[in-house]
Amino acid sequence: QVQPVESGGGSVQAGGSLRLSCTDRGSFDSTYCMGWFRQAPGKEREGVAHINYFDASTYADSVKGRFTISKDNARRTLYLQMNSLEPEDSATYYCAMGRTRWRICKDDEYDYWGKGTQVTVSS
Repeated sequence: QVQPVESGGGSVQAGGSLRLSCTDRGSFDSTYCMGWFRQAPGKEREGVAHINYFDASTYADSVKGRFTISKDNARRTLYLQMNSLEPEDSATYYCAMGRTRWRICKDDEYDYWGKGTQVTVSS
């Protein structure tokens, strides 16, 4: 089965940058939809960015212009480049993949989840 594993989280000051990575440890299929979610304490999980096989992407309004989702099929790796980070971005970030192929997935179409990586942005 697909087993996403995130890395790259950490603590940064406001205005800084982080690059998150997600590598599959199982039966990755490059045609799967992929995305990043985040959840802060006391808040519901939020879809951050989504990408499909053709590298079409969508973003939450709160991160547009600051975050970029990308992937490297050969390396079986998904990325989230986060720039101009704000304290409000602090959360646990999760990599997710869905069995839906070719197209971008909706928030409820993901099947496999990583354990998360913590991002803390200080003012």
